[in-house]
This record gives sequence, structure tokens and C-alpha cells, in this order.
Amino acid sequence: MGGVEVLTILVFAVFVGFEVVSKVSSILHTPLMSGANAIHGIILVGAITVAGQAEDGWVLALALLAVVLATANLVGGFVVTDRMLEMFRGRRPAPGAKEDAR
Repeated sequence: MGGVEVLTILVFAVFVGFEVVSKVSSILHTPLMSGANAIHGIILVGAITVAGQAEDGWVLALALLAVVLATANLVGGFVVTDRMLEMFRGRRPAPGAKEDAR
């Protein structure tokens, strides 16, 4: 694949990503973020695969950098998603607290 094809795919990916994020309502941002986290898992597997097959030093360094960044993005994304999902859960009564009699 040549440079023009790679640049075309990058431009289309940026355009589609911008359109999807700007058109999705705020209530759907949490599921969208969860999907993005799954995609980062795929990127992490690809970076590990490239690091395992690297023969040049700079390719190995770039692949390891990609592994570190993808791992940080994956873990951070799941932490943020978990915190967002906590906001949708109802409040639990404190242990030992009595419910109000109506």
C-alpha cells in the first residue's frame, strides 16, 4: 500500500470520526466510549504483533511506544467509562440505615 492510499484512509478516518462524535447525542457517549476502548484493545494486539516481528531497532522502539500508549489509552478509557456508568446507578442505602416509613 502506497503513501497516497494510506493518507486517503487517514483523511477518511478523521472525517468519519469527527462526524460520528459530533452527531451522537450526549446520552450515547458512554457506549461510544466503550466501543472505542474495544478498538484500542485491537490496536494493542496489533502493536504487540508488530513488536514481536520487528527486526530494526527503530521499528521495535516505535512498536513499544505504541504498546505503551495503547495500554494507557485502553486502561484510562475503561476507568473513565466505569466512572461514567457509576453516575447512572441508583444510590444504595448505607449499611445499617433504615428506609423511611411512608
